[in-house]
Amino acid sequence: MMKTLSSGNCTLSVPAKNSYRMVVLGASRVGKSSIVSRFLNGRFDDQYTPTIEDFHRKVYNIRGDMYQLDILDTSGNHPFPAMRRLSILTGDVFILVFSLDNRESFDEVKRLQKQILEVKSCLKNKTKEAAELPMVICGNKNDHGELCRQVPATEAELLVSGDENCAYFEVSAKKNTNVDEMFYVLFSMAKLPHEMSPALHRKISVQYGDAFHPRPFCMRRVKDMDAYGMVSPFARRPSVNSDLKYIKAKVLREGQARERDKCTIQ
Repeated sequence: MMKTLSSGNCTLSVPAKNSYRMVVLGASRVGKSSIVSRFLNGRFDDQYTPTIEDFHRKVYNIRGDMYQLDILDTSGNHPFPAMRRLSILTGDVFILVFSLDNRESFDEVKRLQKQILEVKSCLKNKTKEAAELPMVICGNKNDHGELCRQVPATEAELLVSGDENCAYFEVSAKKNTNVDEMFYVLFSMAKLPHEMSPALHRKISVQYGDAFHPRPFCMRRVKDMDAYGMVSPFARRPSVNSDLKYIKAKVLREGQARERDKCTIQ
């Protein structure tokens, strides 16, 4: 199955098996959107704007293979618990963000980690698949210094101990400290090409989207780079109905047609 995307004047076809969703979760004002902004365009905005839910999409051409990464930047307030549960169900890789100077935000990450494991375990039982959960727990704002710290590194590291699919990083979205390294490890755990990391591909704007077609002049244009990515400026979040159909199809496909029930969203 192929997914067809339109970017500018070009149409891109991405195999469904190369399409992934990254879900970013955490309390309010911990820097989730700042980390996403660093990932997408290398920028940091000092002005705080509360996030309801932001959706982004980035497409890659890596050695001739197309990949799609959808990014769901969730609200820290979680006004709709069912929507958060659905976001978890449809996620493939996760970033849980807390602020090193805010103990309550760390406690929220612990609750979120537990919920992700419970929700994904429910889906795993229905589909009978050996699903892994690539996850990074991210302590943001390490530029504030030790005097402001409320969460010891040793305590945060306990959340990932013994789990090879979970890692802990202390980062600064403002100073761009450890952000690239965090994404590199996350994609490695997910067995995705490491070139999807921000520093390891050439960024192309939408007006050069035709470079994603494998034509010789396009390859000369990118100067021997074999990996490049483009942010889709008009990406829209799939509807709730589409996400529900995706989960239902996954359950029926992997978990036999003998029972049509699915993980309850409540």
